[in-house]
Amino acid sequence: MQDDQAVQRAISSIAQSDPLIKLLQQVRLGRMKPTDTGLLAVTESWLGIYEKALATEGLTQSRLRRLNPSPRLTVLIETGVLTDDHSGVTALRAVYDELLARTPAE
Repeated sequence: MQDDQAVQRAISSIAQSDPLIKLLQQVRLGRMKPTDTGLLAVTESWLGIYEKALATEGLTQSRLRRLNPSPRLTVLIETGVLTDDHSGVTALRAVYDELLARTPAE
């Protein structure tokens, strides 16, 4: 039960600043450009929050997999908001891969 609470806290933390929920729709509708400075600022902040959320105590490997940032990063890259070689993208992927590798399996 405590592990479920840890993953729910992490998900909640990530969702609060998620640019996909509100801002990406604006890009798709043409109301905002993928290169908009405000969108980039929100996205940069979200990358940092996501990285911190991954470090939530008590996450097991299977719960950590639920927090895999790759699907969301792919959407942001495909829409032109981020690039595959963006420093925040590479850092978040590296942190996730490292945590997944050193987190014991259940």
